[in-house]
Amino acid sequence: MHALRIACAALLAFGALSLHAPSASATGQGAFSPEGCERRAARIERLEGLIDRIPRRFGFLRYWVAAWAAGQQRVYTEFCITLNQLQSVGSHNSFPVIPRPNLLEALLFLEPAAAGWEYSHRPLGEQFEEEGVRQIELDGFADPECGLYGSRRGLEILRVDPISPDPEMFEPGMKVLHVQDLDFETTCLTFVLCLEEVKAWSDRRPRHLPIAILVELKDDVLPQSDTLGFVRPVPFWPEELDVIDAEIRSVFPADQLITPDDLRLPKETLETSILEAGWPTLHESRGRILFFMDNGGGKRLDYIEGRPNLEGRVLFTNAPPGAPDAAFVKRNEPRGNEDEIQELVREGYLVRTRADADTEEARTGDTTRRDAALRSGAQFVSTDYPSPETRFGTGYGVTIPDGAPSRCNPVNGPSGCREAWLEPQGRKRARGWRP
Repeated sequence: MHALRIACAALLAFGALSLHAPSASATGQGAFSPEGCERRAARIERLEGLIDRIPRRFGFLRYWVAAWAAGQQRVYTEFCITLNQLQSVGSHNSFPVIPRPNLLEALLFLEPAAAGWEYSHRPLGEQFEEEGVRQIELDGFADPECGLYGSRRGLEILRVDPISPDPEMFEPGMKVLHVQDLDFETTCLTFVLCLEEVKAWSDRRPRHLPIAILVELKDDVLPQSDTLGFVRPVPFWPEELDVIDAEIRSVFPADQLITPDDLRLPKETLETSILEAGWPTLHESRGRILFFMDNGGGKRLDYIEGRPNLEGRVLFTNAPPGAPDAAFVKRNEPRGNEDEIQELVREGYLVRTRADADTEEARTGDTTRRDAALRSGAQFVSTDYPSPETRFGTGYGVTIPDGAPSRCNPVNGPSGCREAWLEPQGRKRARGWRP
């Protein structure tokens, strides 16, 4: 009799719940306000608790209540969780292939710091598909006249043919490499080619969680460039900054991007809009891409010249909190900065930090920095090792705990968030491993 009462209570208490996504009228402020989402989360928790109380002989009822809970969880995930309430692993310098052995040997002899270049990444599509990466980084060199990086001086010094066999290196447009003339091996040669790889994967997996692309603009001159004949990069003046936006828009249609214009409230700064209205929900951001500028300083100032709130721009800038364009903040060192990062996350900024650098952690197996980065709640934790390293014998690597592409953010993730619902197909595909 007691079991029957539980069964009846289940039917009466939750009979009004729907499996379907809410109608347009139901997705207003009341249904999915913070208070409305809290009520929905509490309802899901009660449903989950009720499942275990229903005797197994009432299998049909257990199935029914579980289906109700699943439907409610799906709606909650789509409409109550925003993209800044996740934490994802990203790859730092997502494109390099380790220098060929004779070049690496020479570089290490001349400059021991080149040991920091001793790593490779898989092609971008494989990083998304196999490693669960949801943030990448591309280093861009301006090449408006074409061919500037078609000859690699490092190979010429080794008396190897320096001319690239790839015709793309002799066409105008941004090139993607780590260090001109020396660390130039890459899985995608140009900025557009890299973006086309991202788009191809995204189009195949349109329900993926949003992908963030960090763009570092490089124009530093190598020491002794005139003596050794190294390329002098083209500076990123305002016209070259415009090229970045144009190349991105040449690959992605507007509805596949998340840009500052999408988020800014009327008559408000971008920062105020982000801190008050927040970031898009998962329903609004699935299958979409957003871009961040890694650089600060003069490049940021040139990029926002005449557009203090990034009007018409594609990239979110790495801006100091309090600036009108502040929405994304870079804090690469998590050790000793966890409290600051956690506060930025709670306030509503997107934060990128790094789990490792210069192959140091991979050589020693030290996980202190990695663990601090994950605890910090930074939404993007970048690493050179989204799969365990195999070169130094430590097995060091970085993955989201529980092996999913992303997890509920440990600092600001809402109570109703469940990892299994964030990207179920990505969770099945990613070959998760445990740190």
